[in-house]
Amino acid sequence: MKVVVTGRFGQVAQSLAEKAAGRPDVELVMLGRPEFDLTEPDTVQAAIRDARPDIVVSAAAYTAVDQAEEEPELAFAVNAKGSQAVALAARRCGAPIIHISTDYVFSGTSKEPYSETDLSVPLNVYGRSKLEGEQLVARANPMHVILRTAWVYSPFGRNFVRDMLQSAQGRDSVSVVSDQWGSPTSALDLADAILRIAGRLHRRETEAYGTYHLAGADNISRSKFARAIFAISAAIGGPSAQVTDISAYDYPARALRPLNSRLNCQKFWATFRFDLPGWTMSLRPVIERINRLDIQPIRHAPGRDE
Repeated sequence: MKVVVTGRFGQVAQSLAEKAAGRPDVELVMLGRPEFDLTEPDTVQAAIRDARPDIVVSAAAYTAVDQAEEEPELAFAVNAKGSQAVALAARRCGAPIIHISTDYVFSGTSKEPYSETDLSVPLNVYGRSKLEGEQLVARANPMHVILRTAWVYSPFGRNFVRDMLQSAQGRDSVSVVSDQWGSPTSALDLADAILRIAGRLHRRETEAYGTYHLAGADNISRSKFARAIFAISAAIGGPSAQVTDISAYDYPARALRPLNSRLNCQKFWATFRFDLPGWTMSLRPVIERINRLDIQPIRHAPGRDE
């Protein structure tokens, strides 16, 4: 099974590369800039056509939530039109697509975890661009699985866990929002699920097509998650800091974020019989790996998981 993955420097792509290593049944082809650029559809079509995929994983995205407020054209070019180009190229190859989306397609005003049928009302440019991307992907390639996930972290790239550990290297305390709740998701766990989905799609199990929510099993607030990060890090001799709770209203951010990012993943379980573990199981190994790397600076430009 040849799996083409877009966004080779992103968390999902690097996690897939790690999980697929040593699996003789999976050949991974990683695509990224400059030869593959979501803002240049011709490069998208050529790269995917030449790779001859069985499955395409659409993981490349514009992910700088605040910066998107200043660069809406670029956010939509990458997350909407770029994703559409990937889906069209996959369809021309006869390949199903697994497209990664986000909890930010919701407003966060619900008191319950969001299901796939709940109304999508994004609060910011990033969320709107990702929602439009979902819609364009679904129309461009009927052979699709759209995965909405949340609060992704890993040893790779930029994410909340790594940001917290980097902050603790230079400060005794950090202020973290206490009224945003979500489901932290390890990209390594997500990669396991994507490979399982890819196998089903490769066997042309058409009942698997559709939109799903897939996130870590445990819900927690941002500030409590930060405290858990620092507690684990301190226990293994890594950086740690005190956490000061603040409200989302008081946090200096250009983009609004949903207060409730919890996702109901029952539909995914019903179809694939697979659940992701929660952060209580998956966080410590990630922190151990980040600390072993001495929390090196990010090597690629922030905002583009490509």
